[in-house]
Amino acid sequence: MHARSKTLTTSAAVIYAFLYAPIAIVVVFSFNAARHGAGWQGFTLHWYRTLLANEQALSAARNSLLLAICSTVIATVLGTMLGFGLNRYRFRGHRFVSRILYLPVFIPDIVMAVSLLLLYSLLRQWSGLFQLGMTTMVLGHVTFQIPFVAIIVRARLAGLNPALEEAAHDLGANGWQTFWRVTFPLMIPGVLAGAMLAFTLSLDDFVVSFFTSGPGSTTLPILIYSSVKRGITPDINALSTLMIAASALAAVTVTLLQRNRKV
Repeated sequence: MHARSKTLTTSAAVIYAFLYAPIAIVVVFSFNAARHGAGWQGFTLHWYRTLLANEQALSAARNSLLLAICSTVIATVLGTMLGFGLNRYRFRGHRFVSRILYLPVFIPDIVMAVSLLLLYSLLRQWSGLFQLGMTTMVLGHVTFQIPFVAIIVRARLAGLNPALEEAAHDLGANGWQTFWRVTFPLMIPGVLAGAMLAFTLSLDDFVVSFFTSGPGSTTLPILIYSSVKRGITPDINALSTLMIAASALAAVTVTLLQRNRKV
């Protein structure tokens, strides 16, 4: 038993090292004083200060935040409504809708990106609207964020104690009062967890953003991609480290919110 436990521990350590060693290298070398090469030449914060003076990086950061915030707000509202409806109501085609809800989760990003680009091209030909830019990027992000929000909210609702809503009805509350005073407050952890996950997915997305972006709508992942083609420099490592920190913070927040599931 002891040998098996040791083997499992070693295997887990190797797997985690394989997964997180590249991330750790990026973080460490973002503090490297060397401009080029992999040699360590001392600790410095110069590359982070350089980022603060880089207008292109700041503009990309603003675009990324604007894109993530706008798409997250829309996806959270629509995803919460969808998750609530699928959990509480039965209608013709309910099983079909429940199944296709997972399609955007499993479909390859490149397929979704190409299909969105084709859709925007057709709509632009027919109506003259949908020029590639921030609007098309927001709509593109909403399409893959909604399922994640709906799934999390639906799971949250499935774990609620129905006796609480029944007690509210027994005390004279109508359906609307029960929803706002009992159901919705209990849904909040799931809604917030879905929103944080949607925000993280939007912030990190590259493929959909790249295919649906237009002039003046460059995001941080797109900026990093274009910069890497000229060679990896410490300022790219610093920018990547900041994105890792933002994603990790959002992931931890989702985990903490998901812990509070028992009512």
